[in-house]
Amino acid sequence: LVQDKLVKPGQTVEQAMASQTAHWNYELGVVLIGFERLWKHTGDTTYIQYTKHIFDHFIQPDGTIRTYSMEEYNSDHVPPGRQLLTLYDRYKDEKYLTAATTLRNQISWQPRNKAGGFWHKLKYPTQMWLDGLYMLEPFYAEYATLKKETGDYNDIINQFVWMEKYARDTKTGLLYHGWDESRLQRWANPKTGVSPEFWSRSMGWYMMALVDVLEILPKNYPRRAELVNILNRLTTALVKFQDKDSGVWWQVTDKGGQDKNYLESSGTAMFVFSIAKGIRLQYLPVSFKPALQKAYDGMIRTFVSTDEK
Repeated sequence: LVQDKLVKPGQTVEQAMASQTAHWNYELGVVLIGFERLWKHTGDTTYIQYTKHIFDHFIQPDGTIRTYSMEEYNSDHVPPGRQLLTLYDRYKDEKYLTAATTLRNQISWQPRNKAGGFWHKLKYPTQMWLDGLYMLEPFYAEYATLKKETGDYNDIINQFVWMEKYARDTKTGLLYHGWDESRLQRWANPKTGVSPEFWSRSMGWYMMALVDVLEILPKNYPRRAELVNILNRLTTALVKFQDKDSGVWWQVTDKGGQDKNYLESSGTAMFVFSIAKGIRLQYLPVSFKPALQKAYDGMIRTFVSTDEK
């Protein structure tokens, strides 16, 4: 697992852990949920064993999380909670559930704006960011399902609804990256509170959160359609800004071809994942499949290179 904050080039995992370069953060959750899905898809237990190996560096026998600080109320620290629930289900070790409950307690105390939306971090007062939906809501939904705290589903759905309500541009249908309810940030529009630009990667986080939460919610849950409708509105808007030549998306979504803008791999991959999952699970109609195929082919062609043999 080679990342700047985990394993540096030339280091083994053990060396990185021993040198204390690893910190509890969202990157763990993002990378290792891929390992989890590989394990479930292939049946190869190497993937879940590797996840356990990494997490056992952080989770102490009493369930405390090394390098984690709840007092920061940082939503970026919550995504690895999904792996904690998986490890608890697999190994029945209470330390994983204790650690997951710590992250759930952070959500209980996470500061909110007047609308009810979670601040992205304590040091970012009154601000909701699109990527914050991925950081909090899928884990929040999985924990609620495990503990049968189904009343939390409404709060989870509300976060998506409020984010779209305040961040959606009525002209393009795209979502601005951030919304400052106080309108005090230098970047905030003085009338609406939104940030200046559309950022593909942030909409990608939001879309991935939507399709993951929809998979977790009971199929008969009364408000499920609200999330399906949001996903359809956003997908409809995004395909209009798909680059016609490459099939992928630009970093600043609506300004393709402008100076210093560029075709962006992460946002494109997030859109491909979300649209593919949306079609597969019938949240999105198959009419989006041509755009999905064009994006997938373009992603491979534009961003994947093959080393010389």
